[in-house]
Amino acid sequence: MELSQLRMFKAIADLGSIARAAQAVHCVPSNITARIKALESELGVLLFYREGRRLQISPAGERFLSYVSRILALADEAKRAVNPLAAPAGSLKIGAIESSATTRLPALLAKYHAHFQQVSLQLSTATWSQLTDDVTHYRLDGAIVAVDVESPYIEKMLIYQEDLVLIASTSAGKLKSVADLAGKTFFMWPDGCPYRTALEIWCDRHHLNLPIVSFASYGTIVGCISAGAGISLVPKGIFETYGAAAGLQSIEFSDLRTIKIFFIWRKDSGPHPARDAFIHLLKKEFYSVLDGEHNTG
Repeated sequence: MELSQLRMFKAIADLGSIARAAQAVHCVPSNITARIKALESELGVLLFYREGRRLQISPAGERFLSYVSRILALADEAKRAVNPLAAPAGSLKIGAIESSATTRLPALLAKYHAHFQQVSLQLSTATWSQLTDDVTHYRLDGAIVAVDVESPYIEKMLIYQEDLVLIASTSAGKLKSVADLAGKTFFMWPDGCPYRTALEIWCDRHHLNLPIVSFASYGTIVGCISAGAGISLVPKGIFETYGAAAGLQSIEFSDLRTIKIFFIWRKDSGPHPARDAFIHLLKKEFYSVLDGEHNTG
């Protein structure tokens, strides 16, 4: 079964004769007749009945036509999706670390959908290592990660920088210095999280040896901190999103390093109008906060 056969079949169904279908698909009638007979042989059913000079579609043909229409429409959509000159359309699968998906992306995703309503946008969250693997193996068209990925398969673009702050419940009293953290428990993402790595480096620098409880969810972490169970190191955007409602205070230390956030995609993925439009919007929305500093890997 070939697309050319399906186009011939649909032309006959729409126009009612092989002669008219031949003109529509720019093919000689004898070729169409042979291709339709081959298609009927492959399917094991008659697609048309003859009524004089006119062809009448059969019940099996009617059922087949609904599928053919969808197949041909999808094939045309696929061509548009990879045509670098076409308007963005089709599916776009984007991944992001949870902090970015929760704080930075919602407004941008709303703008993208408003501009490109023909794109079916899918967003998933995961750790940076899983997102990188998904991009590498073509399961995602692109992803936002908090690590400067080094890979021969990956293209990257710095989109913004994330300040880190310590958060605690306002009921814990005012925390002003490293000494005020004594006896506290940290609630952080599991090993491998770049924010946890930044915390561990900072604690080593200040000779802090505080217990760390691991949760792979900012909602859970913020809930524990709000309940007064401990403290956490989070992107500033998380505090700005949850702080007021959760009764949190933030503590900033000048030697807490800033984390760089990148958008990554496969180098060899070729033209992808929907993804390229997303990259353009990322640049437009985030480059202003980089004060001119950006990198395309």
